[in-house]
Amino acid sequence: MPEGSASFAECVVLKPSVHIILVQWNGGSETASCLSSLEKLAYENRKVVVVDNGSTDDSVGSIRQRFPWANIILTGQNLGFSGGCNAGMRRALAEGADYVWLLNNDAIADPGALDALVNKAETDPRIGAVGSAIYSMEEPTQLQAWGGGYVNFWMGHARHFLKPVSDEKIQYITGASLLIRRRVLETVGLMDDAIFLYWEDPDYCWRLRQAGWRLAVAGESKIWHKGMSASRKNPKLDVFYNASAVRFFMQHSPTPLLSLSVGSFLRIAKRLMAADWKRARAIWVGVNQGAVENLVGRGPGRDS
Repeated sequence: MPEGSASFAECVVLKPSVHIILVQWNGGSETASCLSSLEKLAYENRKVVVVDNGSTDDSVGSIRQRFPWANIILTGQNLGFSGGCNAGMRRALAEGADYVWLLNNDAIADPGALDALVNKAETDPRIGAVGSAIYSMEEPTQLQAWGGGYVNFWMGHARHFLKPVSDEKIQYITGASLLIRRRVLETVGLMDDAIFLYWEDPDYCWRLRQAGWRLAVAGESKIWHKGMSASRKNPKLDVFYNASAVRFFMQHSPTPLLSLSVGSFLRIAKRLMAADWKRARAIWVGVNQGAVENLVGRGPGRDS
């Protein structure tokens, strides 16, 4: 070898390491489909971590048998989405990951999805998190979310962008596909695990932006995600949604009582117009539950 020349190994520059985190609870078939898509990812410097939130079916055994390369964390109980993600992110930080990619277990990733996310993040060190173009699994050309969306504090609700917009307009990235830089986790902390389900992604992105980080969307990163199924119309989920809404608006709205009053009224009115009395009542229960939890300071809050 000529003097001064480098070996092939020295010339190879590894891409940043990424831990892909899936949180599941009794969702073996959906998780299996997601893992099958992750096997086809072009991005090589990755590690997949499945966080099982106390499943009572045989999904963990099935995953171990079919996907022995997947790392599994058993929480032993249902910690909710935030708590499950936090368990995976702690592992990622301990193992030196440069990025974590939170991906819903009911999603399927395009082979180039992770490459596009990391490439976007690497264009600017101020970018703290990157989202994907998320399409409907039922209607593959229909956009569910361009990365994420925005929050209307006057109306007390959040909405996804359904067409491409500039990164400056993105107020939050949906947790269905959320790449987070390691430095963000070290400085902003983990998710608020007092938020059991819903609103955890707007909350985290608000904190991220308040700390000076930017959000971005990689349109070439394509994800197909399940839509709202009948099972998600369970009144219990309305309780979670509205309890979490209370925590979010109390933390971030300039007029929290207005946001909560208008938002809750509109959601209850919508259920009443559909003669769905159980879900209307569930919204009221969730608001009251969230108010009580906010007053007593439930949970450890922003985990670092």
